[in-house]
Amino acid sequence: MRAGFPDFRLGTVLATSFTGTLTERRGNALERIPTPHRLIDWLAVNGLAVDSCTSAQLDLARELRESIHLAATAAAVQDALPASAVQVINDRSAEGRAAAILTPGGRRQWRLSSASCVEDALSVIAADAISILAGERDGKLALCASPTCRAAFFDTSQSRTRKWCDMNTCGNRQKKARFNANQRKHSSSAE
Repeated sequence: MRAGFPDFRLGTVLATSFTGTLTERRGNALERIPTPHRLIDWLAVNGLAVDSCTSAQLDLARELRESIHLAATAAAVQDALPASAVQVINDRSAEGRAAAILTPGGRRQWRLSSASCVEDALSVIAADAISILAGERDGKLALCASPTCRAAFFDTSQSRTRKWCDMNTCGNRQKKARFNANQRKHSSSAE
């Protein structure tokens, strides 16, 4: 990883993890892929290594990220999917050359074309988003309960009642704020 950039929030669902490359959307937004090289880093960490990335490809990636976020947000609140977001997701899905392969350990892995390019990796992310938005996977789209975050995430918990995109970040912040408020309340009532 290159120094000087915020850590990636890695999840178990590729498409919603990708939308997490822009965090705190309703607060002080934090861009986690500010440069083409940073997108290369994110793709590599997620098993989609590419050789290079241009500024134009970074723009395509961000457009896909925002389209997935818009569609996932609409799905989470049971609204109609925005047509423009659906079009971008479909376009990115159709542009790439990637194949699903089975590893000896019985897991699915993606193989990009021999001349790995960003468009191939984006097609994998778009295909993952399509499988979630189409309801093909066991889980439910939800929005983070943090008022500054509101990230879309895919809830695969047994009860489907998860509140936070990530317990280590948003969940802990909310728990800490609640604890501090209770401490202040108890301190003022003891005086």
